[in-house]
Amino acid sequence: MISRFGKYLLVMKNVFRRPDKFRVYWKQLIIEINNLGIESLGIVSIISVFMGAVVAIQTAYNIDSPLIPISMVGFTTRQSVILEFSPTIISLILAGKVGSRIASEIGTMRVTEQIDALEIMGINPANYLIFPKVSAAMIINPIIIIISMGFGLMGGYLVAVVTGLFTTQDYIIGLRGWFDSFTIVYALIKTVVFAFLITSIAGFEGYAVKGGAIAVGEASTRAVVWSSIMIILFNLILTQLLLS
Repeated sequence: MISRFGKYLLVMKNVFRRPDKFRVYWKQLIIEINNLGIESLGIVSIISVFMGAVVAIQTAYNIDSPLIPISMVGFTTRQSVILEFSPTIISLILAGKVGSRIASEIGTMRVTEQIDALEIMGINPANYLIFPKVSAAMIINPIIIIISMGFGLMGGYLVAVVTGLFTTQDYIIGLRGWFDSFTIVYALIKTVVFAFLITSIAGFEGYAVKGGAIAVGEASTRAVVWSSIMIILFNLILTQLLLS
């Protein structure tokens, strides 16, 4: 594990070197923003709506004391979605969707000797292949998470409209009550860190592939597993640092 972490650091050293041609880098950055971010909006939106709806239903179901105002449903839904569900759960989902894609894409290039061809042409393949992906994820993922927050809160609102467990007025009062803007900042800081972890780990796993098609599949699995573990670990660390 220590040896592999050292190899990861050496690859990251090459990744964050100055790009050979900024024009090529900017073009690749736009492509990766679309591939890694825009194409993930569909699944993120659907999951976020149902996630917010479930949180609202469970909160309303567990409020059984007349001393607790029903507006706490909106407050609890907002806090749960912003603080944890959108930045962490959605990042875990992106680790599976985006991480496996990056690892398999770069791993396939490694086993088909395309990366070796780039090295022969004098191109830094780690920088050319991984750096635009890392940059794109760190740019677009916060936007995706903000959209996820909106859909999550909308899911709670739809519960009020469809089920009648609580009124929309009470839900909105809870959404507006006791709001601290730092919760948004906290969520976005986590999102940027998670985006870096997902893309850098997946890029390294694909870049370090040795073998054939089976090795590419194993690299994709490792990318998802290690990205998920690191997200959970850094979620604990950042929460301790930022909220304690």
